[in-house]
Amino acid sequence: MPVLSGDRKDPTLSDNENNRFSARAARYMKVGTNVGSVAAKVAGQRLFGLESDNARNAAALAAALGGLKGPMMKVAQLLSTIPEALPKEYARELSQLQSQAPAMGPAFVKRRMIAELGPDWQSRFASFEPQAAASASLGQVHRATAHDGRRLACKLQYPDMQSAVEADLSQLKVVFGIHARMDPGVDTTEMLTEIAARLREELDYDLEARHTRLYGAIFEADALVRVPGVIPELSTKRLLTLTWLDGKKLLDYKPAPLEDRNDIARAMFRAWWYPFSHFGVIHGDPHLGNYTVFEEGGKAAGINLLDYGCIRTFPVKFVQGVVDLYNGLLTNNRDLVVHAYQSWGFKGLTSELIDAMSIWAKFIYGPLLDDRVRTVADATPPGEYGRAEAFAVHKILREKGPVTVPREFVFMDRAAIGLGGVFLHLDARLNWHNLFNETIEGFQLDEVAKRQQIAFDRAGVPLPT
Repeated sequence: MPVLSGDRKDPTLSDNENNRFSARAARYMKVGTNVGSVAAKVAGQRLFGLESDNARNAAALAAALGGLKGPMMKVAQLLSTIPEALPKEYARELSQLQSQAPAMGPAFVKRRMIAELGPDWQSRFASFEPQAAASASLGQVHRATAHDGRRLACKLQYPDMQSAVEADLSQLKVVFGIHARMDPGVDTTEMLTEIAARLREELDYDLEARHTRLYGAIFEADALVRVPGVIPELSTKRLLTLTWLDGKKLLDYKPAPLEDRNDIARAMFRAWWYPFSHFGVIHGDPHLGNYTVFEEGGKAAGINLLDYGCIRTFPVKFVQGVVDLYNGLLTNNRDLVVHAYQSWGFKGLTSELIDAMSIWAKFIYGPLLDDRVRTVADATPPGEYGRAEAFAVHKILREKGPVTVPREFVFMDRAAIGLGGVFLHLDARLNWHNLFNETIEGFQLDEVAKRQQIAFDRAGVPLPT
């Protein structure tokens, strides 16, 4: 990948492209200066005992970060799902950031493809559409056709994304630093480590290809979930070529009959909980754009599971902790609940902090604990979902915290909230309790460990240490 350092030009790029990289480098410097000004302002307010205007400071911070690319938007969405990770004003402002990554034009795409597959890259496809079919925070997708007639999706990474991600992570450190001066209820040290690791992994399309193969093996014989196939000879660390899966947008089914919406939700539930409970792995970015719905006989039949850039693998003891917490909440067994938190890595737990975490846990697990047909939000009015629970957690953590959130918890919580959001959009009505118990039926920790070892070895995916 071409990288610009100082005023040195990359000879593989045109003058216009080098100018764009220089402008981007200048923008990063400006962003860093602006964020530093906000941090200094907050620190000064704190030092002199002045009243802090969170809303105004948050708006200033969002404006300072506005020149960066998509990774910060992903981070903001993640943090907004964890009570007290950021003040609500900051989470709200950051969640409104939009990706500033411009789509690459045909000439730029051609140069990027040459860099990944060589000067004869076009001859390796029967056809290749130079205009992007879709774009995301780190890259864009092009339709293509293989010589054997297969339709393909070519995911091409934007140039200089490593610098973009590192710039965003540098600013995130400042954001967390600001929060640390405001009597936070959550120690974000481990969260920053986890977010940085996952964002850097998303830049490695070779790892994403291995994760795609892993999920392909997990759902190979499954009628509800389809996974694209990887075309290794047309893939690199920054180009990922997959088979194209036809499907409709999930939100297209909001007005569909309840039966169809329930079928989609059932497939989504399986796509997330089955890999976790049987292999210790989750799809960590349940964004609506990462799923499409395939039909059979004119009705929804299942989902296409797309984009494997954010996959989180867990030690099997963490999986056991999730099952233990569920059983502890179900039977009111406080000792089992505490054991689950400790097995996840929560430290320094007091009775008050355990109570706070259990409020949030009961909210997350609520539909799974309730043995009846219901929506995820049940009778909660729109816009109020989780608000009362978050407020109660906020109060306890402010008074009795902070609590250090273990790394593994970050994307588990993010994915669970995101999945619930999908079910809310669909207004699905199912017995979530039965679905979950069917998924964990016969759960044995040693069996999960064996399956994980075999599947991960075959896919070439590293196991967590």
